Amino acid sequence: MNQKNEGIFDARAQLGWPKTIVLGFQHMFAMFGATVLVPALTGLSVSATLLFAGAGTLLFHFLTKRKVPAFLGSSFAFLAGYWAIAPNREPELLPYACIGVLAAGLMYVVLSLLFKAFGPKKVMRYFPPIVTGPIIIAIGLTLSSSAINNCVTSWWLALIAIAVVIACNIWGKGMIKIIPILMGVVVSYAIAAITGQLDPAAVQKIHDAAWIGLPIAKENTIFAAFEDGNVSLMITSIITILPISLATMVEHIGDVCAISSTTGVNYIKDPGLHRTLLGDGLATSLAAVFGAPANTTYGENTGVLALSKVYDPFVIRLAAIIAILFSFSPKFAALISAMPAGTIGGVSLVLYGMISAVGVRNVVENRVDFTKSRNVIIAALILVLAIGINYSIGSISFSIGSVTISLSGLAVAAIVGIVLNAILPGKDYEFGKDEQGDTSVNFKV
Repeated sequence: MNQKNEGIFDARAQLGWPKTIVLGFQHMFAMFGATVLVPALTGLSVSATLLFAGAGTLLFHFLTKRKVPAFLGSSFAFLAGYWAIAPNREPELLPYACIGVLAAGLMYVVLSLLFKAFGPKKVMRYFPPIVTGPIIIAIGLTLSSSAINNCVTSWWLALIAIAVVIACNIWGKGMIKIIPILMGVVVSYAIAAITGQLDPAAVQKIHDAAWIGLPIAKENTIFAAFEDGNVSLMITSIITILPISLATMVEHIGDVCAISSTTGVNYIKDPGLHRTLLGDGLATSLAAVFGAPANTTYGENTGVLALSKVYDPFVIRLAAIIAILFSFSPKFAALISAMPAGTIGGVSLVLYGMISAVGVRNVVENRVDFTKSRNVIIAALILVLAIGINYSIGSISFSIGSVTISLSGLAVAAIVGIVLNAILPGKDYEFGKDEQGDTSVNFKV
């Protein structure tokens, strides 16, 4: 019998509908800053991004039997791929990049079939806690730079957001205690508005934006590329972007382990990684077809789970529905886009720290033996490569013929960690042999 962590697993029954709706908004706000940043950096549509973040999340929940409290937002791992195909955010080239992302999403389906065919025991031997734990830690630490970059735009706003989050989480009572992120966003944003800290251009965009609008335009979809018919560019896009999925699939496994660790429910066994990978991959391919960014399970929302201790997947689905509804409102998109960077930075600082903390917990509760040199070497190289490459050169690039492929620090670290764990002697982890620690949680009662 699984031993769940103390928390709320049925929000409607335990809290009621009004509080459940507020929790849905909190998850929506938590993912929003990072999710809309990807289209802002690549030139993709913000409204389409919101629509398929929500739709992809609902598809994921359907395929995972509505059991996993994960939200799917825009993946930063594919930024290099978009930039390689459309370096100057050219609208006519972005549909070709989306074809590459479509192919990358289908690679998840292939790995999903491997999990289904061979079972988690044979596949998870390549993803033990000594690999997934440091990867989870590295995910939070590599994201931290974006949080700091936002904070430096206005440290006082960031500190207000952080202070509100901490105060609500530690001293808050009732509903306030379980919506610390939403409170941090609202209070910091409101103070910025009152003190005149909002960007005038952003305020004007809110004023000018329509209340209702369609989130999808045909010229942004892959159908525009097929009409244009540049087969060579299609192939280049697939060859360039497809390898990125090797890293993001490992990141997905780390995210599922992190969610399992947070909630105390073994999602690797039920509904199974074959279902979570299938949901993530198909959500990514669906988004790419209609010109939205690749999706990924969001660490920000895992951070919200850890802070709020409300683990009900229905709350995540509610956030997805809210995102879909607001994707049809350009005015709302403009309102959220006007959120001060300092506010985003302060909230992100807490959430990204929570991700790394979950990674530490993953290693500790699995009782990873660091007296063994192999474990020290694997963890050390994962952390140093992920963080060092990210903060020094950004990515490692190599050419295959005329095609240049770029791998992020996290991708390199994940690949190195998996390979070292496979070839170094002294492996001491077998998935399913002892339920203690399969996802960093003691599942025995």
